[in-house]
Amino acid sequence: MRVLRVLILGLIPLLAACSTDKGLHNLTSQGEGPDEFMILPGKPLTQPKDYTALPTPTPGQGNITDQNPKADAVVALGGSRKAVEDTSGIGRSDGALVNYASRNGRPADIRQQLANEDAEFRRKKSRLTNIRIARTDLYNKVYKREALEEYAEWWRWRQAGARTPAVPPPNY
Repeated sequence: MRVLRVLILGLIPLLAACSTDKGLHNLTSQGEGPDEFMILPGKPLTQPKDYTALPTPTPGQGNITDQNPKADAVVALGGSRKAVEDTSGIGRSDGALVNYASRNGRPADIRQQLANEDAEFRRKKSRLTNIRIARTDLYNKVYKREALEEYAEWWRWRQAGARTPAVPPPNY
């Protein structure tokens, strides 16, 4: 009788370990369903001042009651909503910078070229990084040699006499 009790008590944890229930701490998505945190409530409906100024409804496009968190953040920080919403190309404020940077010419497919070079770089670096025991973020490990040492660079520019207004003055 005692052996039967020990056997039954030993089988209970074994059967519990075989359970497919992962518990409340399983926070990964198991399917293609919606993510509740991606749903943004719409802005409240308001009466427009002029009905002729309303945009034409376009299927598949946003409407004036849709939230735009990026544009709202830019406006809250003192920027222009149009800078975020305008995707027609280079903004007027950046035109001079782009013209100066491309004064010696630039390839038309520079984005694709850089993407291909980066993919090749990551492929070479990933030869030994695929072998890991736990899931880790390898971004900093792979791009460590490409990173700028910001404090060394800041000190170099400050020693050269350049103004660095974004950095607090040194404590002498």
